[in-house]
Amino acid sequence: MAQAFVKSKIQSGKVVVFIKPTCPYCRRTQELLSQLPFKQGLLEFVDITANSDTNEIQDYLQQLTEARTVPRVFIGKECIGGCTDLVNIHERGELLTRIKQIGALQ
Repeated sequence: MAQAFVKSKIQSGKVVVFIKPTCPYCRRTQELLSQLPFKQGLLEFVDITANSDTNEIQDYLQQLTEARTVPRVFIGKECIGGCTDLVNIHERGELLTRIKQIGALQ
């Protein structure tokens, strides 16, 4: 169930972030990404606590990305890591380029 749920969310032309609403790193990630000019429907924040399988989802994210923590940021099908990783690629000027490459920006 958790594996199918996660796989159904991750798509090649989309940015998906698995979050917990109470997590300060998740909120920072949401703030940063929400400032970018995404095409409608191509940025999704998935609240894993809205699901009864929260632990199973985190276990599967660990198998998939080698980290169990949230946020887990996927640009297309590639996990770039968490909040610190996102901020780092943004500061290096690579974030917009990577999101443009998957066609998710206006």
